[in-house]
This record gives sequence, C-alpha cells and structure tokens, in this order.
Amino acid sequence: MPRPPAPLLSRERIRSRALALVDADGLTGLSMRRLAAELGVQAPSLYSHYKTKDELLQDIADGIMEAVDTSAFALDWRSGLRTWARSYRAALAAHPNMVPVLATGPARREVSLARADAVHGGLVAAGWPPRYATMIGASTKYLVLGAAISSFSRGFEDDVQVYVDRYPHLTQAHRLREHADQIDADSFELALDAFLTGLDALRATLVP
Repeated sequence: MPRPPAPLLSRERIRSRALALVDADGLTGLSMRRLAAELGVQAPSLYSHYKTKDELLQDIADGIMEAVDTSAFALDWRSGLRTWARSYRAALAAHPNMVPVLATGPARREVSLARADAVHGGLVAAGWPPRYATMIGASTKYLVLGAAISSFSRGFEDDVQVYVDRYPHLTQAHRLREHADQIDADSFELALDAFLTGLDALRATLVP
C-alpha cells in the first residue's frame, strides 16, 4: 500500500513545529536539520520559506505577540498599561524559552512594532510627553520581562533544614515553591499597582 503524501509544507506548519521544539527543549534544541526531520522533509525545503533560523525565530516571536492586547488604551492610559502588561506577561509565560528572542526588541517584526506603536500612541494621546511615553513603555517591558525570566518563589529549596537556625527571617521560605504560581502572580500585580501609582504621581507634576 503506498504511503500517504506528506502534509503540504507551509510557513505556518514550520512555525508551529519549531515552536513546539523550542517549548520542549529550548532554543538550543532547535536546528533547521532537526526541524526538517520532524516535518519529514529535507533541510533545503525549509530554506525556501525561511532563509535562516533567526528569520524563523523572529517570525515565531511575532506570532507570540499576537496574543498581547493593547486595545484598552482606547479607554484610558492606566487601563491600557495594565491590560498590555498582563497580556504580555501571559504571552511570555506560555512560551518562556522564547523570552530571549522577544527581549531583544521588535526589530522589524510587524506585530511587535504595531503593539509598540499602539502603546506609545495611547500614552501620547493621553497627554504624556513623547519622551516619557517612551520611558514608560520601556519600564513596563522591564517589569514584564523580569517576571517572565524566572520565578522568585521557585528559587528557594523546599527543605526547611536549609533555613532553620541559620536564616532567622526565612523560616517559611521552604513553603514558597508550594505556592509559587500564586505568589509570583500576586507579586507581579503588586509591582504593577505600585508602578501605576508612581506614574500617577509623576503625571501630576508634568500635565497641568
């Protein structure tokens, strides 16, 4: 019985399988040769769609940014920043191994540039001076990337003996890993609230 033909190779199929490899094994786990084998094709077939591995990664990164929501800037700048930051963090949390690629900036990625344009435009339209709009966008990105790069709570051991008698202020640190997701989420919200409160105070000195 003849073998069924391989599924048609497309940019979407290439991106999907490449992202699955990165999610599973990190950026070092992705090579064009391995990707071709996973797709049941020869490596040269990939190069008719993507000239380099970096071009492929940039396209994957732009796809991840599709999930980032900047629509709330139509309501007000605080809602815009909060919604943007939360959705940005969620998008990175879904694909943490892609954070190094996304952290390099939008480059020429169309979706990423559209999101940056919406953020900057929303802040300027709300009365923020362009220079401050740029710095607010950058500061929010730093906050989000910091939350995405690692977990504070998972950085502690769950063995109480590591801390008992030696670190009197860390007697409950062994419990942090158990509640890591909630602690990390609440900590991000605390930082975001404090950031917005500080921006409110700053805005009062800049905008009549």
